[in-house]
Parts: sequence; structure tokens; C-alpha cells
Amino acid sequence: MTHIGVRAAAAATILRGAKPPAAGCTGVTIPEVYRMTIPRRRVENGGLLLFLLLISVALVAVVSSFLGALLWAALAALLFQPLYQRLLRRWPDRRNMVAAVTLLIITVAVVIPALIVGSLVVDQAAGVYTQIRGGQINFATYFQQVHDALPRRLQGMLDNSGFNSFERAQAQLSAAVSNSASTLTRRALSIGANAAAFLLAFGVGLYVTFFLLRDGDRIGPAVVRALPLEPAVAGQLADKFVAVVRATIKGSGVVAIVQGALGAVTFWIVGLPAALLWGILMAIAALLPAVGPAIIWAPVALYLFATGAIWQAVVVILSGVLVIGLADNILRPILVGRDTGIPDWLVLVTTLGGIDLVGLSGIVVGPLVGALFITGWQVLTEQRVAPDTPSPSGEGWGGASPSHRDRRA
Repeated sequence: MTHIGVRAAAAATILRGAKPPAAGCTGVTIPEVYRMTIPRRRVENGGLLLFLLLISVALVAVVSSFLGALLWAALAALLFQPLYQRLLRRWPDRRNMVAAVTLLIITVAVVIPALIVGSLVVDQAAGVYTQIRGGQINFATYFQQVHDALPRRLQGMLDNSGFNSFERAQAQLSAAVSNSASTLTRRALSIGANAAAFLLAFGVGLYVTFFLLRDGDRIGPAVVRALPLEPAVAGQLADKFVAVVRATIKGSGVVAIVQGALGAVTFWIVGLPAALLWGILMAIAALLPAVGPAIIWAPVALYLFATGAIWQAVVVILSGVLVIGLADNILRPILVGRDTGIPDWLVLVTTLGGIDLVGLSGIVVGPLVGALFITGWQVLTEQRVAPDTPSPSGEGWGGASPSHRDRRA
């Protein structure tokens, strides 16, 4: 065999992962073959990765107008995939029909109620904004009533610390509430003005949800296999992705909705105006660990006590502690079922940062980024320490088998 033939055969076998043929008397050494093949292979891989990066950026730019719709379509498909699989077991040969039925359930059970509640909240927010602008709602008067109901020693401490300037607090709080209400009203008006764009994005979201439901059991594994990571690492990251999304939506999301609904009913019972708006604020606060709905109902109860509405204040406190507070402890273990492994402080920071960065979608995006950050560092730590300090139980943080660790070692 000529030198060229030996080189070609060696290069081909190296690229296939097989052992190269012996050089024999031809004088062709293995390092020489590596110098011939590996640099070219690296250039090809680098070029392919660069192409994929550029085309991915271009794809994001092309669909940027529908990123929100695509994100929520993916989340809905991921959350309702178990329901789709359950229905598919009853009609195994009718994937299109099962996906359509699942999409109909999502629309009736989630989308339509959300649109109705959103329209009611916008109406109440617009009413509050109008009352603030007209002077019917005066926060300085409310603050003064609370101040006068406090013990004299506490009143003196507040006066000495400069917290008795209720007119300035009235101006600041009124400006904040007015800005929030006007922003909400402007958003609603912009949706109405751009009804065609809203309906288009809504239709795209439903359309993509249908195909993600139908083909999700094939798309998910294909994406995991395409990741440039070890199969065990890619699987671990995918499991964490699914766990965080479902925990955030099923756990935090559903519990927040329940707590907000209970709060709205409580405020309606005691006769507070804009009870639905207060309930929405309580649901948003319930998404934040270490804060929770108490940040809404506790000041309301304090104000009711200060203004002499004793039984209303007692009802709010009892509902907040015994009903709203216990809803989290009862529902979250049932809906989530397992811990996502994210510290509460990181959930709080990433949720607030996500909302500030991408809006409502940040409720899911923020904790997801934090969870993948922690998981990625755990995987890196496992890979660095596993060869020297194997786990006594035979499994690392990622659940890798001993044979997998042996291959890495």
C-alpha cells in the first residue's frame, strides 16, 4: 500500500473512532496522521458551530415579534403533555385529534378565564386611576388615620424620624399608583389598537402549541441529543428544565392564583373597593418567596383596625393566616411533588430580575435560568471530583452510573 493509501485509511478510521492501521514499513507514524486529520476536523467543526450560531441568531431575529407567544406555547405544551399522553393512550392512532382536544381544554380552562379576568382588572385599575386623579382616594387621610390609631410612644418615634409628612407620602404613593394604573390602561388600549397583531400572536401561539403537543415526545429527545454535551449531562439539564418549569407553573403559579382568588373573596366580603385588583396584587406577591401575600393583606388589616373596622380586620387576619397561608402548605406538595433544588433567595432574585427584563414571562424565565445555572455548576463539580472521590452510593449528583464515571475517568 502506498503512503497516500495508508494515510487515507488511517484518517478514515480515526474519524470513525476505530484504531488506525499499523504504519508498517511505510514510515507513516500515528502523530503524523493526527497532524493531517485533526486540525482539518477542528476547522470543520468550528465552521459548523459558527454557522449554527449565526443562523440561530438570525432565527431569533426573524421570530422576535412572536417570542412571547412561542415561549408560552412551549410552556403550555410542556405543562399539558401528561394530559395529552393520557388521552393518547385511549386513542393511540389519533394524534391530531388528541392534540386538538388538549388544545381545546387549554383554551377553555386557561386562556378564556385569563382574558376575562384581565379585562375586569383593567376596568378596576382604570376606576382606581380616575378616583385618584379626582381626589376621591386620598392616601394622606388614610395614613393620618393609621397614625392616630397608633400608641403615643410609637407616634412620637414616627414624628421624630420624619415619617409624619403624609402630604409627601400622598404625592409619592399617588404618583406610583397612578403610573401603574395608567400603564396598565395604556397596555390594554394598545392591545385594543393593535388587535390584529394581538390576534396574530395569539393564533401563532395556539398553532405552535398544537404541534408541540403532538410531536413533543419526539422533539424533546431530539433536542437533547443535539446538545453538544455528554448524554448524561444533557439529560440532567433537560430533567432540571422540565422540573423547574412544572414547579413554577403548577406549584407557584397555581398556588398564587388560588391565594389571589381567596384574597379577592376576603376583600369583597369585608367591603373593600376593587377587590379583584387587590386579589391580582396578592397573586403576584404570592409568587415571591420570603414575601408572599401577607405583604398585601397585613397592611389592609392594619388600616381596618386603625379606622375602627374591627370585625373586618379580624376577618382579613383570620383569612390570611388560616386560609390563604395554609393554601400554600397544602397545595404546593400536591402540585409539585418534589423540590427543584433552588434556594428561596435565588428564586426571589431571579423572579424579580426576570420580570424586570422580559415582563410577565420572567416569572418562569428567571427561576429557570437560576436552576440551570446551579445545575451546570453541579455537573462541572461532579466531573472534576468524580474520578478522585466517587460517591459511596454509586451515583453522583446527576445520577450517573458507575460505568459512566469509569468512561469519563
